Amino acid sequence: MNPSTTAGPTARRLTAATVVGALALAPFALGPYAIGTLSRILVFALLAMSVHLLTGLTGLPTLGQSAHFGVGAYTAAVVATGLTDIGVLQLLIAAAVSALVAVPAGWLAVRARRVVFLMLTLAIGEIAYSAAVNWKSLTNGSDGMAGIPPVVPLPGLPALELDGLVYFYVLAVFLLLFAALSRLGRTPFALALRGIRDNEPRMRAIGYPTQRYALTVYCGAAALAGAAGALWVSVQRFVSPGDAGFEIAALALLAVVIGGSGSLWGACSGAALVWLTRDYLGNLEAVAGRGPLLLGLLFVVAVYTLPRGLAGVRIQATFTRKRTA
Repeated sequence: MNPSTTAGPTARRLTAATVVGALALAPFALGPYAIGTLSRILVFALLAMSVHLLTGLTGLPTLGQSAHFGVGAYTAAVVATGLTDIGVLQLLIAAAVSALVAVPAGWLAVRARRVVFLMLTLAIGEIAYSAAVNWKSLTNGSDGMAGIPPVVPLPGLPALELDGLVYFYVLAVFLLLFAALSRLGRTPFALALRGIRDNEPRMRAIGYPTQRYALTVYCGAAALAGAAGALWVSVQRFVSPGDAGFEIAALALLAVVIGGSGSLWGACSGAALVWLTRDYLGNLEAVAGRGPLLLGLLFVVAVYTLPRGLAGVRIQATFTRKRTA
């Protein structure tokens, strides 16, 4: 057997194990602020993964995932304050409500493609933002919902008061969902979605109901975004209309573009880079208040130097090793 045929999978497993190990050990080496930031990055990475399902896997660029993120966050906040503090139930209910809300929105959106689809999802996001601002009896308007109790991950466990414990809960959910999406990417359903992305007329010609597939993945991506919103509430213990706003949607799409729209791990790495650029580099004294400018420069640099995103670096490195083996 040629060693080069096994080097790729072995290297990927080693890299994945190293990343997971570093994430698991992070609370023992970092302070509370850094751990809180890392928790938010993991939540934002889940949102970017939901964008990847639409944009990277199916070829449907979206600016509306913040709407489903906000629906999930507000649903989890209402459940936490009025029904139960069990985290698993909050996640499931938030994901289910987000998916249900996505059915009528997706039924309309998936009838369009490219720029029209992008504009429709932008409109959906703006509708969700307006609802969060104006539905004061449920959302408390622009003041947001505060006083959300700490999450209890499973029945019988104590509430998670410390940042490190909340981080472990977020990390466990993130790894579970990442593994599920990685598995999904190797199924016939994912192959059909790639076919829709690459040549939808041919997929229709051979009998695939492409709009049904698109609606299914739209609702699935909404459910994932809703679960991310529930985790956001567990971390922040606060939710406001801004969490359903355009900025979050634009950042999630930017993360997928920078990371590589065809890669799941690229979406996660892009999410980390975008979040750190905005919230860490943008707060340094030398560039304080210029986070959006840094993000714009980052996008320009990524487009010109990494046309395939961060994921393209690994693909090119693997191709080079195979040629030289």
